[in-house]
Amino acid sequence: MARSANQKAKILVLRQILLSRTDEDHPMSMAQLIAALEERGIQAERKSVYSDLEALSWMGLDVQCRRGRQGGWFIGERPFQLAELKLLVDAVQSCRFITAKKSGQLIGKLEALVSAHQARQLQRQVYVSGRVKAPNEHVYYNIDKLHTAIHNDHMVTFRYFIQNPRKERVFRRDGGRYRVSPLALLWDNENYYLAGLDEDLDQVRHYRVDKMADIALTGAPRRIPEGFDPAGYGRRHFGMFTGRPAQVTLVCRDELAGVVLDRFGQDAMLVPREDGHFSVSVDVVVSPQFWGWIFALGEGVRVAAPQWAVAEYRRCLQQALEACGKEENL
Repeated sequence: MARSANQKAKILVLRQILLSRTDEDHPMSMAQLIAALEERGIQAERKSVYSDLEALSWMGLDVQCRRGRQGGWFIGERPFQLAELKLLVDAVQSCRFITAKKSGQLIGKLEALVSAHQARQLQRQVYVSGRVKAPNEHVYYNIDKLHTAIHNDHMVTFRYFIQNPRKERVFRRDGGRYRVSPLALLWDNENYYLAGLDEDLDQVRHYRVDKMADIALTGAPRRIPEGFDPAGYGRRHFGMFTGRPAQVTLVCRDELAGVVLDRFGQDAMLVPREDGHFSVSVDVVVSPQFWGWIFALGEGVRVAAPQWAVAEYRRCLQQALEACGKEENL
């Protein structure tokens, strides 16, 4: 048989055919493989295809052959199992900061890791109650820049903004650039935060990544405070809002043990009491968000110490009651 013009690419085309068209449930016979090559303008003999299949297997591709009437050649083990890719697809679709457009692009790339038959199983829709997707993709690229800065030990600069009632950006520090040594990216309440050393304030602060604009890597080396612990910082700065750091003692009903451990980790020491309660001392940043979490647990938890925290919680509750009274008089 005369060699076709695309003969040099035959083994690569054969590899692509196997990856895209076959799996354990969809093998291809030798005749089908030869026909698929001919569709690409490549003439092939059975002997040469057998040789290419052996070469692909030798190179690490899991080429399998099943005998029998419904048998044929197919790709067995792949870098990702189908169940793993389904999990990744669900995570991409559920993630708030990934736009709908970018979600579709990422899922399309995940589909390319399996056969066309299996890819149809990845075209699934995850519905998350109240989920609002991000309107633009700048968060996606911000995260990449910050990871790069941390990996390369470089300082970054950026502008930081909030939004006014007209949904317009209002930049902090009169639009000036923040100079920060990035320390860690933290995930809290479906948002990414950068924990970093503010070079102007000489303090470790945190910033919502989706509120950062015009991030630039300076090339200057970053500074890492001695003893900085990303996990501990995330636990203390409850809800990623500023407040007064303190060790707060809580008295909780026994049935809330799982809730407390989920929030503060398995290292939290729960001290049993004789009245169906336990006490626990936790390091937190006392803030309205912390009080909101306490309030959501109702009568199942109370603040026991320190006294200034007890008084502050009572004050917050009183202010909430007074605000409700004002609403009734409007």
